[in-house]
Amino acid sequence: MSKLLIDGYNLIGIFHKNLKKARQELIQQLIEYRNKKGHDITVVFDGYKEGPGKETIDFQGGIRIIYSGANEKADDIIKRILKTEKSFWIVISSDREIERAAWEENCVSVDSSIFFDILNGEEFYFEQKKGMTLSKKQKAILRAISKL
Repeated sequence: MSKLLIDGYNLIGIFHKNLKKARQELIQQLIEYRNKKGHDITVVFDGYKEGPGKETIDFQGGIRIIYSGANEKADDIIKRILKTEKSFWIVISSDREIERAAWEENCVSVDSSIFFDILNGEEFYFEQKKGMTLSKKQKAILRAISKL
């Protein structure tokens, strides 16, 4: 079992006509994924535009869902979790700043597009060319992906 920290809107994208519906569909997918894989999942969304103005935490189907408050973005909460909840997280985000924060806290960042494919039942294949040497970071990413 791994601990996943997910940048919610980064994973679903923001180009949906109905963000609330897309968000709920993602949460439902994550619940099903958790039930199948057993991972400890936290997903963070920007809530400052339509939320109550303060950070809120909700639980659905074993998934911890956090919405940012008025003066904070999801990125800020993710960075704070990485610093305060000392654990080995697999961070799901394509945001370079979040990726950097994950590595600084000795966690691994996996690109949202890779996790999106895995979440939708696709296999991840990495083809290593003969003579190609992987960096420590690349090896860590591949190990994290194998756990997903």
